[in-house]
Amino acid sequence: MRVKINLKCSQCGSINYLTSKNQKNHPEKIQVLKYCPKERKVTLHVES
Repeated sequence: MRVKINLKCSQCGSINYLTSKNQKNHPEKIQVLKYCPKERKVTLHVES
C-alpha cells in the first residue's frame, strides 16, 4: 500500500515536496538530496 509523505528540508525546516512510498517494502524514513527554493541550493530532505 502506497502512502503519501512530505519531504522536509533538514536545514531550513520547510516542507517542499509531496511524494509517496510503499510502506511494506520501505519501512525506514526516506532521505533524498533535493533542491530547496528557500536555501537556493541542494540540501538533504527527510520524511516528515
